[in-house]
Amino acid sequence: MSIPQIPLVELNDGWKIPANVFGTPDAPKEQALAIYLNALDSGWRALDTARSYGNEDVVGAAIAQTSVPRSEIFVTSKVAGRHHGYDQTLAGFETSMSELGLEYLDLYLIHWPNPAWDKYVDTWRAMVKLRGEGRVRSFGVSNFTTDFILRLQAETGVLPAVNQIERHPFFPNAAQVRANTELGVVTESWSSLGHQGAELKDPVIVELAAARGVSVAQILLRWNIQGGAIPVSYTRQPQRVKENLDVYSFELTPAEMDAIDTLARPDGAVWGSDPATEIVQW
Repeated sequence: MSIPQIPLVELNDGWKIPANVFGTPDAPKEQALAIYLNALDSGWRALDTARSYGNEDVVGAAIAQTSVPRSEIFVTSKVAGRHHGYDQTLAGFETSMSELGLEYLDLYLIHWPNPAWDKYVDTWRAMVKLRGEGRVRSFGVSNFTTDFILRLQAETGVLPAVNQIERHPFFPNAAQVRANTELGVVTESWSSLGHQGAELKDPVIVELAAARGVSVAQILLRWNIQGGAIPVSYTRQPQRVKENLDVYSFELTPAEMDAIDTLARPDGAVWGSDPATEIVQW
């Protein structure tokens, strides 16, 4: 299977991010290096990790060992909740960079707002400093509401480049996607392949995939892309690694998009956590 060139999406700071991102959440370390190397060899050019995943060292090893030049790999990591605060963020960043073995990050995100702590603005100021030093190219947030984003802008004058949020057919998060777009903030989708795998078995999506001769995962990724989001996805299966990149050779019709949109559920979120109130240490 030939792998098409991944389109690039321009961010509000002028940098560009690949339109399809390989996630690195929970692979056992003894398998992870081979999985990440295979992803890069297969054509993936964006890797998403986090301090809380405990695998920045393995992601860094894959980047060091691959034949793909560092300049062609878009690397994301995230500030852990326990590292909120100006000095704590700077210290956490140094740990991440030591683990990754990199000189700069392409994208650095606040993993969770933890509003009750009221430290995310100070965390943001530390990230502004890191960008000024050239150690972070783009920075953004994850699981942020519009009010939190607007506060960052009001108090620092800087909007996030990205807001990475939960998004899949059972929980499309459409209002937040629209708000991000209106602000000029790019949406990334975590859990883009569904609610604990349930969407991979949903009859509507299975039938669409069969009719088009593609995998269910390809349908879900394409739905995200056409819905205005960059999907972050993960698989350990080599064949799926390649298939999940091949999402640019077909396009879902408006009727097909609508059919998937109808799958939204009131209880569709993976954890049901509310970013406006939840405290997350990771």
